[in-house]
Amino acid sequence: MVIDSQQARQEPGDRRPRLRVRRAFSLGVVGLLTAAGVLALSGPASAASTLGGAAAAKGRYFGAAVAANHLGESAYATTLDTEFNAVTPENEMKWDAVESSRNSFNFSGADQIVGHAQGKGMKIRGHTLVWHSQLPGWVGGLSATELRSAMNNHITKVMQHYQGKIYAWDVVNEAFQDGNSGARRSSPFQDKLGDGFIEEAFRTARAADPGAKLCYNDYNTDGQNAKSNAVYNMVKDFKARGVPIDCVGFQSHFNSQSPVPGDYQQNLQRFADLGVDVQITELDIEGSGTAQADSYRRVTQACLAVSRCTGITVWGVTDKYSWRASGTPLLFDDNYAKKPAYTAVLTALGGTGGGGGGDGGRSCTASYSETQRWGDRFNGKVTVTAGSSAISGWTVTVTVRSAQSVSTTWNGTPSWDGSGKVMTMRPNGNGDLGAGAATSFGFTVMANGDWSAPTIGSCTAS
Repeated sequence: MVIDSQQARQEPGDRRPRLRVRRAFSLGVVGLLTAAGVLALSGPASAASTLGGAAAAKGRYFGAAVAANHLGESAYATTLDTEFNAVTPENEMKWDAVESSRNSFNFSGADQIVGHAQGKGMKIRGHTLVWHSQLPGWVGGLSATELRSAMNNHITKVMQHYQGKIYAWDVVNEAFQDGNSGARRSSPFQDKLGDGFIEEAFRTARAADPGAKLCYNDYNTDGQNAKSNAVYNMVKDFKARGVPIDCVGFQSHFNSQSPVPGDYQQNLQRFADLGVDVQITELDIEGSGTAQADSYRRVTQACLAVSRCTGITVWGVTDKYSWRASGTPLLFDDNYAKKPAYTAVLTALGGTGGGGGGDGGRSCTASYSETQRWGDRFNGKVTVTAGSSAISGWTVTVTVRSAQSVSTTWNGTPSWDGSGKVMTMRPNGNGDLGAGAATSFGFTVMANGDWSAPTIGSCTAS
C-alpha cells in the first residue's frame, strides 16, 4: 500500500511506500468471469498490442494505481485507457479519505475513479479497508469495544457502497512486522483487538459483499522469509478453518538493494497451493534500461507460470507521479514514452508492437558507438534503423551512469526523467525513414571518472 507521493517515506530495507499515498484495450472487455477472475474477450488478436489486451489473452488483468486528480490530464487518461484493463485507487479508498469523521463518509474521489473504470470496462481493486496507516486521529482514541464497532462499520459501509463493482478488496493491509520475528505489527487494531482482528475483518467483509474477492496484502513478502512465512501460516490456518480469504497480494516494490528474489515464482506458487489466488498488487522496480526491463520480465513470467496468479498492477502510470519518481520505476517515463521495461512486459505477455517492437507492423532498432574521447568527456552516437516497413517517428532512451551527465545533444529532441540520468530522444526533422533506412543522433557525456558506455533502450517506432 503506498501512500501519498508527497508524503512517502521509505525505511531501510522497506520496499514500499508509507502512505500511499486503461483504455479498456481497444477491443474491450465484454465480460468478467468473476468466479475465475478471468477476463472474457471478443475481437481479433490485435488487442494484444497493449498490456491489458495481452494480459487478458492470458486470462489475467494488467492494471495501474490511479489518482483521481490526474484523470483530467489528457496524456495520463489516454495512457491509462489505452494500456490497462484494471485500476486500483492510490489513496481515495483509504480510511482517512472516506471516513475522516466517524460514520461520516465521503466517496467523491473514489467514485470518480470507479466511474471512469466502469466506463472503460476495467476491473477495480479496492484498496484498502483496514490498515495501520492513513487512519484519522479519532480511530486511535477509541476503546476496544468502540474500535471493533468502528472497524466493522467502516468495512460494511464502504463495501456496500461499492457492492457489485469491486473485483477484489485488500481487506487487511500490512499487518505483519518486518524482520525475523514473524510477529504482528503494532497498530490500534492489533493492540486493542488482538490477533483475531484480521479474521473478524474478513468475516465482516464477506457478509458485506459476498461477490467480491477478499485479499490480504503486504510488502517484503515476495520471497520466502520470516514475514512471508508468517503470512503463509495465517492463510493456511484461515483456509483450514473456513475463514473467508480468496487471495493474497504481493506488493513487489523492488530496487537494486531489494531485487526480485530468486524464489519469487516458488513463493507465489506455495501460496497458490493453499487454494487462494495470488496477485501482484503494487509493482514498481527502480532503475532503467535493460536491467530494469529484465526484472519486469522476470516478474511477469513468474505470474504467468503460476496458474492462480490472476493479475499484475503497477503502482502508477508514469514515472512523473510515482512515489519513487527519482528511481524511475514504472513502464512509462515522465513524457509517457514506453520504456524498455514496457517492451519486456508486453513481450513476456505474448503481445506485439510495443516499445522496441513497433506499431502496426512498424519497427526499428537502435545501436550505439563511441565516436570521440577527450580527457573529461566522450561523444556517443546512436544509429536508428527502420525495419521492413517505413516509419514516421522513433523514440530511444539513453541511460548514463550515476557519475556521468550529458552536456550536449544533436540531431534529436531530448527530454529527461526526474533523475537527470535517463534521456528520451525523439526526432528533430529526421523521423521519416523508409524501410531499412537509418538516421542517427549524438550526445556528449561528461565522464566524471566513469567511462562506461551508456545503456541504450529499445527503439519504439511510430
